[in-house]
Amino acid sequence: MGLAVDVTVPNALVPRVADSVAFARQWVRDSVAPHAAAGTNVSRILVGRDVISQANRTLLLCLVPAMQNLHAALLATSLHRRIKVSAAHSLGVLAVSTPPSAARFREGYDAAVVKPLLGFLRATGAPFMVNAYPFYGLTSDAELDFALFRVGAEGVTDAGTGLVYTNALDAQLDAVHSAMKRLGFGDVDVVVAETGWPWAGEDWEIGAGVDHAGDYNRNAIRHLGSGVGTPLMPNRTFEVSIFSLFDENLKPGPMSEHHFGLFHADMTPIYDAGILTAPESVGPVSAKVTPAAPAPAPDAGAADSGGRQWCVPTPAADAAVLQENIDFVCGGGMDCGPIRPGGRCYEPDTVQAHAAYAMNLYFRSNGQHAFDCDFGRTGVVTTVDPSFGSCNFT
Repeated sequence: MGLAVDVTVPNALVPRVADSVAFARQWVRDSVAPHAAAGTNVSRILVGRDVISQANRTLLLCLVPAMQNLHAALLATSLHRRIKVSAAHSLGVLAVSTPPSAARFREGYDAAVVKPLLGFLRATGAPFMVNAYPFYGLTSDAELDFALFRVGAEGVTDAGTGLVYTNALDAQLDAVHSAMKRLGFGDVDVVVAETGWPWAGEDWEIGAGVDHAGDYNRNAIRHLGSGVGTPLMPNRTFEVSIFSLFDENLKPGPMSEHHFGLFHADMTPIYDAGILTAPESVGPVSAKVTPAAPAPAPDAGAADSGGRQWCVPTPAADAAVLQENIDFVCGGGMDCGPIRPGGRCYEPDTVQAHAAYAMNLYFRSNGQHAFDCDFGRTGVVTTVDPSFGSCNFT
């Protein structure tokens, strides 16, 4: 059926993936590579769940290093062009979301976590993924039509831009876009990792019900796949995933949390969200962005057009880890002939010297981004050319 699959690294494993390139490679070999080889359309690896929205310093600091190590692991298995690394975030990453033009990420997280994350996404061509739920933004019945795409052309005006919003989902996506643009990353793609509506809830929960759930999901699918786009991101389609296939009756929280399912356990539909109808009548259920992706831009650690940089091992790097780095680079299809016996860089025959050549080869072959020289914190970028004699590192 052409279905794409995203594989998530559980939050509990994120620190281990971040701390060890070897562990990241093993996880990819065990959890991803066999399925991709068998024909499963694995589209992405997602690191954790709502990591930035959780007050867990360890997870926060591990998020981007884990993504970098997984990207390196995919390179080692030649899967990096098929599979991207990203993470899904709730709207809790925003400190301000209304109006969309004023949106910004939470203070303290923006520069320390979100900016490096966006730099990685831009460099690797991966999207920023958001879980958008207008249902949880409702505070009164008066807002229900806006959340369910029932507002006419008059809509709601953003005083900052003069743009008119006719539905809450557009406003949420543009808020994310504005926050990203504020950090200098307005060119990074946005994907709706999750959206949905509960078909049942508590008496006090505004809008929960089968009719509203059907309306919201059908309208979201039509709208995001229509090519209309949003006021700040016009003339484009959005990839979207509807949450969820089945109810989760053991989930904590109010009744609505248990009732996002499209199907009962016996696979009979609870309601038609548009996926049971002829596709041409509802538009694409999931549509990739149609414009060509922008060329990856170098991050702050990359050399500019006139700069010269190299990647070398840190002085205190463990020899066993450096050997792993050599095996990773040279086992991934790169030409390590110069450090083989008889090669121009074979002498001195030490792990440190051979690792310097291999790590620099990888760094320079992949765009010279700072994270391409990380190697589990055993590499460092330098402006001093390590070439010697006939061994040219450039």
